[in-house]
Amino acid sequence: MKQESLFKDENKQNSPLANRVRPQTLDEFTGQDHLLAKGQVLREIIDQDQLPSIIFWGPPGVGKTTLARIIANKTKAHFITFSAVTSGIKDIRKIMDEAEENRELGEKTIVFVDEIHRFNKAQQDAFLPYVEKGSITLIGATTENPSFEINSALLSRCKVFVLKSLDVPAIVELLHHAINHPNGFPKLTINIDDESLKLIAEFANGDARVALNTLEMVVLNAAHNRNVVTIEQENLNQLINTKSLRYDKNGEEHYNIISALHKSMRNSDVDAAIYWMSRMLDGGEDPLYIARRLVRFASEDIGVADTKALELTINVFQACQFLGMPECDVHLTEAVIYLSLAPKSNSVYKARLNAKKDVKKTGNEPVPLQIRNAPTKLMNELGYGKDYQYAHSTEDKLTSMKTMPPELDDHQYYFPSEQGNEQRFKQRLEYIKNWHAQHDQ
Repeated sequence: MKQESLFKDENKQNSPLANRVRPQTLDEFTGQDHLLAKGQVLREIIDQDQLPSIIFWGPPGVGKTTLARIIANKTKAHFITFSAVTSGIKDIRKIMDEAEENRELGEKTIVFVDEIHRFNKAQQDAFLPYVEKGSITLIGATTENPSFEINSALLSRCKVFVLKSLDVPAIVELLHHAINHPNGFPKLTINIDDESLKLIAEFANGDARVALNTLEMVVLNAAHNRNVVTIEQENLNQLINTKSLRYDKNGEEHYNIISALHKSMRNSDVDAAIYWMSRMLDGGEDPLYIARRLVRFASEDIGVADTKALELTINVFQACQFLGMPECDVHLTEAVIYLSLAPKSNSVYKARLNAKKDVKKTGNEPVPLQIRNAPTKLMNELGYGKDYQYAHSTEDKLTSMKTMPPELDDHQYYFPSEQGNEQRFKQRLEYIKNWHAQHDQ
């Protein structure tokens, strides 16, 4: 929890390449131009050493910790780092009390918390009074959505800066920098062509740390001729034949991708839907979770426009239970294709919402006596079941008997569309309405 821990062993040769070549100034930093280009807000507040409490939010390997190191180099404030894994409430309060004493002496304290989302509510709350009083300036770094992982009271007192995945040109630039950096591969000459650097950058999938680790691994495994290292694409391909997918089954990316799957199917974009489903499966998602979401989609977004949709998704759910992965992937794909291309209607979903509003608004409307059962003599004497009309006894299988509570007699919840089979339901509903217009007193 001391400032020195931020730089420990950084330049030693046995340290990872990512540490050996880590930028020390904003001018050396690669990427995040939307935040750090000249004139941008974050650049200005770092240059002026006037930081408010901030949260850096972004995927792994985009520079969150590096920015904290640059701030530590630049600031005149006392700089402290916390580990969300090893620091308890007692540790936090001890350092916070010291920060308050420093504030009274006119010294600022900046506290950097890496992976702040790993702090529980009580640990996060321990920071709150010191942030409010100005005893500390908090810098938190997280890969998770702060809206879900950081207490709202603490979050409201912080400015959130969103860092983006690095694009391929930015990572290629970063790799060139690492090769030419005096701490990168000292005493070695690295021969690697631009196409190979591009392959590493594409493999890294926006993560600078992955790119640098891959480069270091390639150099260590390449042919050495005295102090010259030549990288052959054949050796490189052996290391980058499998790309790591960013998919957290319990994090925001989980919800982002299931949302993408739903909305692709709703938009009848079959190829996008197959892609997002494949992202989930290949990221390790439980196939039964996907199957359950497809069952829900069948009624919410298709309904009676295609009544086979629900039947198919139930069958696919059972197939997933029976087979499991990897065999059930084709069944899920079949369901996604069917749902994407089926006619769409949310009339069933809206009917439920419409009725739900009335239930909430009107409360416990009594069931009309004529449609109550009368299993006892007392109930019969009280009029239960009186004037009941049995629809099967009529020629049209319809009666003029009222089945809705009187207060809601004219309320309609289901409004069928003209999509697919729902046209038949609409025609039937219109026929029933016309019949009642002619026969109801």
